[in-house]
Amino acid sequence: MRSAQSAQSPPPTDAAAGDVPSAAANGGPTGVPTAVPAGAADAPGAASGSGDRVRSAQSAPPTRAAASDVPTAVPPDAPGVPGVPGAATSGSRTERGTRRRVPLALGIAASCALLAAAVLLSLALGARDLSVGQVWDGLVDRNSTGYVVVHEMRLPRTLLGLLVGLALGVAGAVMQAVTRNPLADPGLLGINAGASAAAVSAIAFFDVHVFTGYVWFAFAGAAVVSVLVYVVGGGRGATPARLALAGAALNAALYSYVQAVMLVDPAALNAARFWGNGTFASADMDTVRKVAPFIAVGLFLALLLARPLNALALGDDAARALGGRPARTRAGAVAAVTLLCGAATAACGPLVFVGLILPHAVRAFTGPDLRTVLPYCAVLTPAVLLLADVLGRLVARPSEIQVGIVCSVVGGVFFLVLLRRVKAVAA
Repeated sequence: MRSAQSAQSPPPTDAAAGDVPSAAANGGPTGVPTAVPAGAADAPGAASGSGDRVRSAQSAPPTRAAASDVPTAVPPDAPGVPGVPGAATSGSRTERGTRRRVPLALGIAASCALLAAAVLLSLALGARDLSVGQVWDGLVDRNSTGYVVVHEMRLPRTLLGLLVGLALGVAGAVMQAVTRNPLADPGLLGINAGASAAAVSAIAFFDVHVFTGYVWFAFAGAAVVSVLVYVVGGGRGATPARLALAGAALNAALYSYVQAVMLVDPAALNAARFWGNGTFASADMDTVRKVAPFIAVGLFLALLLARPLNALALGDDAARALGGRPARTRAGAVAAVTLLCGAATAACGPLVFVGLILPHAVRAFTGPDLRTVLPYCAVLTPAVLLLADVLGRLVARPSEIQVGIVCSVVGGVFFLVLLRRVKAVAA
């Protein structure tokens, strides 16, 4: 009786195995059933073996032929063609690079045109207006009536404005990147005030009256104040508001010190009277020649740090994962800012808000990539600074308003708007 029941009920394993298509296990066409031999269930280990094969066949995911196994008539070096290994990637990278370079080239060309216009206005306008022809004659003809005005007065002033604007614009962009603080500015954080205080001290107490002498004091003052603001502002836990407050406090203290030294020492007052607000009125070609190498080195160092600073913006851990060295990057950034700000301040005095406005305006249409931001800042900041200088000459002629005062008035309004925006984002 028991043997009859066992004969009537077939083993469940073989029944399940018989219902499974062979394509899943053998790679053949799907939907074709496979017959199981009658004696397969009686063979030792057959049930378990077939069950294992059935389970593996059921769990195997459907496969597709690899792209490299599909024959194609497209040449292997055809760029941007789907299905060709490496072609789509290289083509898309080429297209993206072209799309990025073309707007950058057009933007830089437009910025250079604006800078050329600012240079022409700086050479032509002032207490005595000159035409374009008179400006050209003043540049090339010693016997022209405008030679003294153009070549000996306005040309050094314009060249110094170009160098100082380049230095402060690039320094501001680097500072905002390395501190991750949108309110960072060489003037606002007290770096220019530190350079000014050190240079005035060299003139008053060490009898240094040559640019190549007190410029080194300006470098030292800029470096010391950079570190001091960072420490007083909270170090690594510093917030934009705390850094701005620390810079404002040091600014007030250092400017008070400069005014006190100039009032007590008449020699220092005569030699450094323009350090109170910043001006290009005392510019000459000798100062331009001496300040240019320091600014050139600082600009080169800042451009080298563009890619590491982009990685540092992601955080120290991400920068290390990308192969960067955050400590070295920060040290290089401090060196670049010190060279740029120290040389600019030693040449014309402290200028505030110049390094704050232009980096924000540039990032509005370029994004945060410093490889694009720095070239724009190097071109647009001198143009804006020269236009501010021209405005100061026109408003109060035949006298003039110092360019530092014009920058403070315009930049103060921009700073208040920016501060409200930062508070709104933080809230």
